[in-house]
Amino acid sequence: MSSLATRPHQPPSEAPAARAALRRELRAVGRLAAPVALAQVGLLLTGTVDTMMLGRLSKEEMAAGALGHTISFAIFGPVMGLFFAIEALVTQAVGAGDRPRVARHFARMVVLALYISLPVIVLVIWLGPRLGWLGQAPELVPLAADYMRGVAPGVPGFFLFLVLRLVLQADSVVRPALIAVLLSNVVNVVANYALVFGGFGFPALGVYGSGLATSISRWSLFLILLAAAWRPLRTMMAGTLSWPLFVAALRPREHAATLRLGLPIALHNAAEFWVFSAVGLMMGSLGALQFAAHQIALNLASLTFMVPLGIASAAATRVGNAVGRLDGAGAQRSARVSLGLGAGVMAISALIFATLPALLARAYTPDLEVIVLAAALLPIAAVFQIADGFQVVAAGVLRGAADTTWAAAMALVGFWVVGLPLGAVLAYRYDYGPLGLWWGLTAGLVATACALGLRVRSRLGHPVAELRAERDAA
Repeated sequence: MSSLATRPHQPPSEAPAARAALRRELRAVGRLAAPVALAQVGLLLTGTVDTMMLGRLSKEEMAAGALGHTISFAIFGPVMGLFFAIEALVTQAVGAGDRPRVARHFARMVVLALYISLPVIVLVIWLGPRLGWLGQAPELVPLAADYMRGVAPGVPGFFLFLVLRLVLQADSVVRPALIAVLLSNVVNVVANYALVFGGFGFPALGVYGSGLATSISRWSLFLILLAAAWRPLRTMMAGTLSWPLFVAALRPREHAATLRLGLPIALHNAAEFWVFSAVGLMMGSLGALQFAAHQIALNLASLTFMVPLGIASAAATRVGNAVGRLDGAGAQRSARVSLGLGAGVMAISALIFATLPALLARAYTPDLEVIVLAAALLPIAAVFQIADGFQVVAAGVLRGAADTTWAAAMALVGFWVVGLPLGAVLAYRYDYGPLGLWWGLTAGLVATACALGLRVRSRLGHPVAELRAERDAA
């Protein structure tokens, strides 16, 4: 089999067929990626709504809610990586037409979500009153702790939603998750009105009420998705899902394959989530102006990042399905199309960032100093965008190929060995300030993207049977 980058000469009669196959693959990836990207944007809106509604109370409560949301998600993010093992295990089982194996993995993931929820809940509640250890303002700590205490009951609902969404996505069923996200945002707005301000006769609970509203919306995510996807879920399991599977999944040894693939993804997520948290703390040490400009650039980059994140999920599904049916050419085609689409989309957003930085910054603030600094950061974010889009799609391709350890190792090296130290040197030793920190992040992302691109080329150049995760996951 040729490597990903090697495309042997095709006879003229075969070229139209190859182009048609690429067009079909592009449509398939687009149909999967668009709803996933929209769903990711919808999930981001939950925190945005909380912040906006708390802003009507006071700036302290708004800041505390944003702090509580950021810290709690910094805990959730790495843990979520465990469930992304689905993108190898279940996609390949679907591709192989092995419905009993799909059902076994689903039962194991549901039980794992419940297992993990309890320590996460305890950690979120315990950490809230201790945010002062992270150097946070004393007046914000008790309010942020209230928010985190309110968020904690929603942890199992969110993890169960994630499991169900990823299992359905493995069979290219993505619209029910988008419906669930849209409706849960309505639930969140109504619950915030009731519990933050005391609407509909409920007590006004302020920041704690906002956290409770988020918990309610996260349980609604799971329940709405379960209702919306009941029929395709039953079809997908084809009568193979039963209570004995859930009972068997209570045994810890049942989760060996999930942990083997999922722990590196959790480590990858931790490396990425926490490096941005570290840079945020470093920006705060430079001053309020620098931190505000950084937040504007980061928020814009986060919004556009949802598109390649959706493409990465589509890539994991398409590559995993192809590997499951032992279709090496199909896996390579899916990888090429996904990587090209991710880079192309981010090139467009990079062009916008590079040419309209001041206009974009003015949408966030009228403060001229903040606008000028944010406009200086956005051209760096343009370079950052292309590397970030490529590396996240490459990681999705590798998840579909059941190759997660290399991606985690490269993320650790790229972010923590290259990016953060270089950014710190540029910011503090050479006085580049926030520009230096962003150039450091960009260098880390470029290094990670190059390493993952080479790994994709190498990995998909092996016989496709070697990529089958099921051989170790019975």
